[in-house]
Amino acid sequence: MTARPVRLEREGDVGLILVDRPPVNAISQPVRQGLLAALQEAALDPHLTSVVLACEGRTFMTGADIRELDAAPAEPTLGRVTEAFDALEKPVVAALHGTALGGGFEVALACHARVIAPDGAVGLPEVLLGLIPGAGGTQRLPRLAGPIVALELIATGRQVSAAEALKLGLVDEVATDVRAAAMTLARELAARGARPRVADRPVPPCDRTRFETAVTAVTRRARGHIAPSRAAEAVGLTLSTPFPEGTAREQALARALRQSMQSRALRYLFHAERQAARPPAGSQPRPLVRVGVVGGGSMGSGIAVALADSGFETILVEADAAARSAAEHRIGTILDRQVQAGRLSTEARGERENRLASALDLATLAHADLVIEAVPEDSTIKRAVFRALSAIVRRDTVLASNSSALDIETLADVVDAPDRVLGLHFFNPAHVVRLIEVVRAARTARAVLATGLALARRLRKLAVVVRMAEGFIGNRILLRWRLQCEYALEEGALPEDVDAAHELWGFAMGPFALTDLIGLEDAWNARRRRGAHPVRERLAPIADWLCEHGRLGQKTGAGWYLYRDGKRLADPEVAGLIARASALRGIHRRAVPASAIQERSHVAMVNEAARILAEGVAARPSDIDVVMVHGFGYPAWRGGPLFEADAIGLAEILRRAEAIAARDGPGWEPAPLLRDLVRQGRRFADLDT
Repeated sequence: MTARPVRLEREGDVGLILVDRPPVNAISQPVRQGLLAALQEAALDPHLTSVVLACEGRTFMTGADIRELDAAPAEPTLGRVTEAFDALEKPVVAALHGTALGGGFEVALACHARVIAPDGAVGLPEVLLGLIPGAGGTQRLPRLAGPIVALELIATGRQVSAAEALKLGLVDEVATDVRAAAMTLARELAARGARPRVADRPVPPCDRTRFETAVTAVTRRARGHIAPSRAAEAVGLTLSTPFPEGTAREQALARALRQSMQSRALRYLFHAERQAARPPAGSQPRPLVRVGVVGGGSMGSGIAVALADSGFETILVEADAAARSAAEHRIGTILDRQVQAGRLSTEARGERENRLASALDLATLAHADLVIEAVPEDSTIKRAVFRALSAIVRRDTVLASNSSALDIETLADVVDAPDRVLGLHFFNPAHVVRLIEVVRAARTARAVLATGLALARRLRKLAVVVRMAEGFIGNRILLRWRLQCEYALEEGALPEDVDAAHELWGFAMGPFALTDLIGLEDAWNARRRRGAHPVRERLAPIADWLCEHGRLGQKTGAGWYLYRDGKRLADPEVAGLIARASALRGIHRRAVPASAIQERSHVAMVNEAARILAEGVAARPSDIDVVMVHGFGYPAWRGGPLFEADAIGLAEILRRAEAIAARDGPGWEPAPLLRDLVRQGRRFADLDT
C-alpha cells in the first residue's frame, strides 16, 4: 500500500488526481482526506484549468471501506467529498475503468463529466449491504437516467456495462485510452467555460402512476428487506424536492440504515462469504481447461451449462443415445431461456454450444482435468462410474461427485489415487443457484480442495467447504426443517399455509415449493436407506405417500402441489393425504399461526446446525449461514439462522428448543453445544474463526 493514497500530478494545464489504494481503491478515510486535499491544491494552482480524476490499479474506486461501517462516520464524510467535486470552479472529468461502484460512482456523478473504458461498469450496489447511497447518488442518478431507471438500478444494485451506461446517459464517452480521452474532454470543457453539474439538471419528465407502480413492485420483491424501499423513497424525492433538500433527506435515510440490524446482517454475510471460500494455506489449485460431466439429468445438464458459460471445454457423457438426446434437449432449453431473458446473445449461445460436446463413451474423458459425476443418487451406480473413470483418466485428474448425501469416502475407495476425490455438491438448478458445497473427504489432498474452490470462483459461485457427513450442511438442516413443517401439516396446516408463512418471513419460496423444485426422490431414498430411526423419532408419512404415488415434484407435474401450464396449484389430493395422516395420529386439526410455523422452523435449523458444528462438519457458524442463505433462500437481510439466533438470544432459543422437545419427543432434544453456549454466556459468533 502506498504511503499517499491520493496524489496530484500535472499534465500541462490539467491536474490529474490519482487514487492509489490497492487492491480495490476503497474510499477509506485517508482516501477521502486525500481527495479533498488534492482538490484544494488543484483549485489553488493558477496553471491548472481543469482536473481529471482517475485510479491506479485494476479498477476505479469500488465504494466504501466496509470495515468502517461499524463505527460512526469519520470526517470527512463522502458527502463532503462529492460536494467538493461538484463545487470546484474548474471542470472535473472522471476517468472510469474496471468497476466504479457505490461511493466511487457517487464521486464520478459529482464530477462534471465521465469517460469510461469499454470493459468498465458502474453501479450503486449499497442495497446489497442493507444501505442506500448517501452522498447524492439517489438524487443525481435520476437526473441523468430518469427516476424509473434510477429506481431499478439503485433498488437492485445492478451493475451497468459501459455500453448501457452511455445509452442511459450516465457517462459522456466510451474510450479505450480512458485517461487521454478524459484529459481531452476536460480541456474542451475548460475552453468553453463549461462546468455541467448534474445537480443543476432538471429531472426528466416521469409518469407518476408508472413510478408508483415501480415502487410497489420494488417493495413486493424486497420481502421485508428495508433498504430497497428506502431507496425508492429517496429516488421519489427527486420528483418534487430541490436537490439540496433531497440530498439532506437522503443522508438521513442512509445514516439510519447504517445502524440497522438488517445492514449489520448483510455486512456479516459479506465477510462470511469471503471467509467460507478461502483456500487452504499454502495450496495451489491444479490447472483446469477440460472438464467432463457424467450424467445429463437436470443436475448434470445444469452443471454442463455452468461450465460452458465460464469458458471450459465441456464434455457431457450419457449412458445411451436416448439419455444423450434428452440431455441435449435440456441444455438447449436452458440456453434458449437465457437468450429469451436477454442474459445471452444469439452469438454467445453459439459459442456456448461450441464449447459443449456430448458423448456415449467415458473414454472421451481421458484427457479431462476434472470430471464431475452427476448420475442418480445410488451408491452402486456412483461407485461403478468412479471405478471406470479411475482406469481411464490421468492419475492427476480430479474426480468429483455431485452427490447430495452419499459418502464420498466410499467413492474414493474404488479410485487408484483416492486423494484426488472430493465432493462438489451443486444446488438445483445448478446453472442458477450460486452455492456449491465443496466436500473434503478424509484423504482429499489440499491441492485438490484448492482446485474445487478455484472451480467455484471460475463459475462465479460461492463455495463452502464441508466435512463428510450424510446431507453435508444444507440437506441435513433441510431434513429437520422440513420435518417440523410436516408436523405442522399433521396439526392443521396445509402446504400453502406453511409456504406462505415462510414467504412472510422473507423467503422467496417456502419449504414445500422448494422441495418440489429440488425433487422428492433423493430425500425419499435417503429415508429408505436409513430405515427405522434408532430413537423412534416421530415421523410424518406424507412425503413417502407422495413418492409412492409418483409425485416427485415439478419434473413429474405433481409433488406437494400440482403444476399446470407453468403454475403451482394447491391440490385437494394432497389435502386428503394430510387429513389421513392427522387421523392416523389422532390429532384434531386446528389453525396453525404463521408465527408458530416460523419459530419451529428456525429452531429446527439452529438446533441441527449446533450438532453440525459440534461434529466438525462445518468449520464455523458463518459457513452454515452462507449455505442456508445461498442454497435455501434464507432471507439474506436476516443474516442466516445462526446470526438471527444470536440476535434473539441463545437462552431464548434454548427455551424454544426445549418446548419443541417436550411436544415432539425423542430426536428433538436441544443440542449439547446449544446448552453449553447458553451456560457459558457465549454466542455462535464467538465460535467463528
